[in-house]
Amino acid sequence: MKKTMVFMLGVGMAFSSCSEGNKKAETKENEFSYTVDRFADLEILRYQVPGFEALSLNQKQLLYHLSEAALMGRDILFDQNCRYNLAVRRTLEAIYANFNGDRKSADFKALEVYLKRVWFSNGIHHHYAEDKFFPEFSRAFFADCVTQLPEDLVPLRTRQTTEQFISELTDVIFSTEILTKRTVQSGDEDIIKASANNYYAGDLTQKEVEDFYDAMKDPNDSTPISYGLNSRLVKENGIIQEKVWKVGGLYTQAIEQIVAELQKAVPFAENEKQKAVIETLIDYYKTGDLKTFDAYAVLWVKDTDSEVDFVNGFTETYGDPLGMKASWESTVNFINREATKRTKLISDNAQWFEDHSPIDDRFRKKEVKGVTAKVITVSMLGGDCYPATPIGINLPNADWIRRDHGSKSVTIENITEAYDKASQGNGFSEEFVWSDTERGLLKKYGFMTDNLHTDLHECLGHGSGITLSGVAADALKAYSSTLEEARADLFGLYYIADAKIVELGLLPDAEAYKAEYYKFMMNGLMTQLVRIELGKNIEEAHMRNRQLIARWVYEKGQAENVVELKQRDGETYVVINDYQKLRSLFGQLLGEVQRLKSEGDFAAGKKLVEDYAVQVDPKLHAEILERYAKLNLAPYKGFVNPVMKEVKNKQGEVIDIALDYSEGYTEQMLRYSRDYSFLPTYNE
Repeated sequence: MKKTMVFMLGVGMAFSSCSEGNKKAETKENEFSYTVDRFADLEILRYQVPGFEALSLNQKQLLYHLSEAALMGRDILFDQNCRYNLAVRRTLEAIYANFNGDRKSADFKALEVYLKRVWFSNGIHHHYAEDKFFPEFSRAFFADCVTQLPEDLVPLRTRQTTEQFISELTDVIFSTEILTKRTVQSGDEDIIKASANNYYAGDLTQKEVEDFYDAMKDPNDSTPISYGLNSRLVKENGIIQEKVWKVGGLYTQAIEQIVAELQKAVPFAENEKQKAVIETLIDYYKTGDLKTFDAYAVLWVKDTDSEVDFVNGFTETYGDPLGMKASWESTVNFINREATKRTKLISDNAQWFEDHSPIDDRFRKKEVKGVTAKVITVSMLGGDCYPATPIGINLPNADWIRRDHGSKSVTIENITEAYDKASQGNGFSEEFVWSDTERGLLKKYGFMTDNLHTDLHECLGHGSGITLSGVAADALKAYSSTLEEARADLFGLYYIADAKIVELGLLPDAEAYKAEYYKFMMNGLMTQLVRIELGKNIEEAHMRNRQLIARWVYEKGQAENVVELKQRDGETYVVINDYQKLRSLFGQLLGEVQRLKSEGDFAAGKKLVEDYAVQVDPKLHAEILERYAKLNLAPYKGFVNPVMKEVKNKQGEVIDIALDYSEGYTEQMLRYSRDYSFLPTYNE
C-alpha cells in the first residue's frame, strides 16, 4: 500500500472549532469562510483553489472534464462499501425531500443527521472507525416515513413488497447483529465473512479467497499484475469467479459516464504524454485488463511535464481485509510551483536519504529511480477521497513499477491550509500540550513540519527500501497497510531531525523538528483516541500505525525516560525528555519494519501490530474523551468541493471555467445524488 491517506491529526490542524450550519463563502481578498456544517462527530469545511484563475482556458477545460469524471463514479464507492448503501441513501433522500410532517421534530432532525453521516461515510459504516453507526430516530418512524413515500421512490427489489423492503432495510440500519463492521483486519475470525464490505459475495471464506488468488500467481513473474484489484469475487452455484468492474461488466453504468468525460478531456491534454495517459486509462476501463492498468500507471509516472494531473480509478486497497481489491477514487489537481521547490529538493536528494537510512544494507535500494515529488492544488475530490480526503499521495502501488519506473508523490497544500486556517484558536493546544515551551514550538514550526513530514513520508518513505526476491507483494496480508504506513511515517520522523534537512533549507534551524516529534507522540499515545468510542480497539490502518510507533518507542525508551506520560492535576500529558534518543528509537523501529517488509515476515509483523497497535488503555481513553468533550470540537473533518461551471458566449462556446464556493453540504450532496447517480440500487 503506497498511497497514504494521511489525515491532519495534529495541534492546530485536526481539532478545529466551527460554527453550526452552512455559511456562504466570501471570496473577496483576505476573506474566506472555511466552515460549512457541523453534526455528530464531523465538521465540514471548504477549500480554496488558489492559482486557478491564472491557468489557461485549455487547462481549465481539462480540469473541468477531469472533475466531471471525478464525480461520475460516486455510486461505485457506496456499493463497494456495503451492498445496502445505495438502498439506504436513496430511501433517506426520498424521505428527506418528500417529508410532510414536522421537520423540527426530534425524529426528523435525527434522520437528517443520520443522512448526513451516510453521505459523509459513503455508507452506513463510520468512515474511519468502520463500525456501523446507528440513527437516533425510531424504527416505527422510519417505517412510517417509507410507507408514506410514493412507491416509485422506494427502491424495491424485483417482486418485493414495501412491507418486505421495510423489514429488510430496518434490520440493515438498526440491527446490532448484522453488518457490524465494514472491514475487519485482524483477529482470529474469518476476516472475509466478518467484513460487511461488498468485495466478496456468495458466502466465500477467507481460505477460498486466498487459495483462488494464490493459484493465479507465478512466483517467477517479476512484473505481476495487481491480482483482484478491479473485481468482486463471487461464488455462484459453487463456482468461484470474478465480476470485473469495467464497461460491459459490473458498474458499467457509472464507468461508461467516467469514460465519456475522459474522452472529452483528451483534446485538452497538455502534451502527448498526458494524452497517452488518458487514452490508456480509457482502454483499461473498457477492457478491465490489469496489464493495461499497469501500462497506464507507467505512463502516468513518466508524465512529469504536465501542470494538470489527476488520479481516477480503482486504486487503494485499504477497504479490503486482504488488501487486494481497490475502492474507486479520484482527485484532480494542478501544480503549486512555488511550494514544489521544497519537494524537488527532497526528490533530488533521494539517493542520499536512501544511502543513509538506518536499515540493513540488504534492504537498501542501490539505485533510486524516477522519484518525482510536487506540491499540488486540488480542484476536485471524488469517490474514496471525498468528503474525507488525503493530504498526501504516493503512487503507483505496484512494487515492480516503483522499482523499474519510479513513483509520483504529492502533498496537497491547499487542503492542509484549509485545516490550519479553520482550526486557529480552538483551545486544543491549551488542553493537551504540556507547557508553553511545546506550544511555542508548535506555533512557530507546526505547519511547516507537518507539511515536510508528509513530503518525506510520501516522496521517500513509501519509495524506500526493497522487497527481497521471491517475497510476495501481499506477504504481510491484513497487516500490510498498517506496517507500510508505519514504515513511511518512521522514514519521515527519522529524517526530519537530520542535519541534512537544515542544510537543504527545508527547515530553518535544528530545533524545528521537535514540533513534529511532540505532535506525533502526543497524537499516537493520547489524542487520536478521541476518534474511537470508549471500549473499542483501533482498527483503521493509519491510526494503528501511529499508535504502534508511539507505544513502541515509549516502551523501549522507558529505562532512560525518553518519553514520559506525566500527571498534572489528575490529567495526563506527553513530555519528551530526550529528543535525540527518541530519534534513535525511530531509526531502530524503521530498521525492523523495513526488515518485515523486505522479508515478508508475516508472523513477526502480526505480533508487532497486535502487541502495540490495536489495544487501547481504557482509563486513559476515558480521560482523553472527557477532556476533549469540554472543547466542543469535532474530531473528524471533511470537505465540500467548489462548483465548477462552464461560462459560454452567445455562440455557445466555452470562454471560461468559473469556481463557485457558496454551495452548502446538504445542497451539494443532494445535487450529486441527482446529477451523478447512475448505478442500479442493487448491483449483483
